[in-house]
Amino acid sequence: MAEESHKDQEFIDYVVKSLVDHSTDVKTERTVDEMGVLITLHVNPEDMGQVIGRQGQTARSLRTLLRVVGAKNNARVNLKIYEPEGSQRPRRSREEHEAMTGGGPDTSIVDDLKI
Repeated sequence: MAEESHKDQEFIDYVVKSLVDHSTDVKTERTVDEMGVLITLHVNPEDMGQVIGRQGQTARSLRTLLRVVGAKNNARVNLKIYEPEGSQRPRRSREEHEAMTGGGPDTSIVDDLKI
């Protein structure tokens, strides 16, 4: 893997900066070893939820797209989202979770079901 144009790093920078509120805090580090390319992403702690997404869906999508960009350049590319030592994601109470998700699954179709 000679000196590429680092399209993978440019790609992740562009996409993540478009997603977050604190785009100036987005930093990436690119390392290459025998396993391939590793891009470590640093974001403002307040933006961590936007980068990870619900149930990790955004992070999973970023990794998939990054692998596609890497495959185009014959490189194996992985993404690591840096989480500072000792940081804790805020836990939501059950009430907050239900308020955000609308109180759980819609059971109205089976509420009057007679068995």
